[in-house]
Amino acid sequence: MSQAKVPSPPPDSHALAAEVRAAARRLGFDLVGIAPAEPSQYRQYLRQWLDDGRAGTMQYLHRHFELRTDPAACLPGARSVVCVAANYHVPLQQADPAASRGRIARYALGQDYHLWLKDRLHLLADWLRQRAPDCQTRVAVDSAPVMEKELAARAGVGWMGKNTCIINPQIGSWLLLGEVLCTLELPADEPAVDRCGSCRRCIDACPTGAITAPYQLDARRCISYLTIEHRGDIDPDLAGKLSGWLFGCDICQEICPWNQRAPLAAGEHLRPRFADGALDLQTVTAWTPPEYQAALRHSAMKRVKLPVLQQTARLLQHNAARR
Repeated sequence: MSQAKVPSPPPDSHALAAEVRAAARRLGFDLVGIAPAEPSQYRQYLRQWLDDGRAGTMQYLHRHFELRTDPAACLPGARSVVCVAANYHVPLQQADPAASRGRIARYALGQDYHLWLKDRLHLLADWLRQRAPDCQTRVAVDSAPVMEKELAARAGVGWMGKNTCIINPQIGSWLLLGEVLCTLELPADEPAVDRCGSCRRCIDACPTGAITAPYQLDARRCISYLTIEHRGDIDPDLAGKLSGWLFGCDICQEICPWNQRAPLAAGEHLRPRFADGALDLQTVTAWTPPEYQAALRHSAMKRVKLPVLQQTARLLQHNAARR
């Protein structure tokens, strides 16, 4: 008579946490840390930020407030959050200063990170459930209602800088973030230590004054918001201050001292589709819908529809003609 299979004992939590970190690195993540799935410490700040209208036209941020501020509401029974980050600091060719080109935020130059990042996160979640069969998981990237930057700081991935970006002392702030919420109680990493000190280069460099105080951002003034999320005409007081950005903005990251020696990222999925990180404005204004679809296939830039992208391109052309 065959004997019944004895179930294996649950893995030691510290050993499992080490295995999780190793699995994340095998999947290509540059940084990984573990945070407790506790409610946000910024709940009241976020509520006031939204009530003050600083989210602009991003009405989706008003939805799912409870989910956004409590991981355990996002995944019932959540005890831990595995936070990962991938470096996207890709090299760019020198742009022709005489050309009429609109700059694109570096994160959007490769393949849409929502696709490949989420695929890797699902593989990590699958591995975790295989290792601990009773575990439940939920994967999140920035499209999910999760306070990912707070969680990343809590997990020791990096600290939240004065420009509100997560900064790691070795990689800088060129980081794409992702999370796996899980019902396991894993030992948490030490939270990151803020190393911004007295520096205020990001605050002083912002052309539109979007960083209203250290660690505080008014999205309504942010060039990234104005060129991606904003709906309607851009305020005339801000329209002339886009500084040549067609999609997004990297000024506060380019000026950050922690990014001056940032390592370069590798991977075909990150290879810039536009070698100098910019697009010819006249070409954009002349695009037909099929040309737009072909040029931005599998790109995060498709977040902006063609008419809006062309409106911004014409605005940049107008700004350049006035100089």
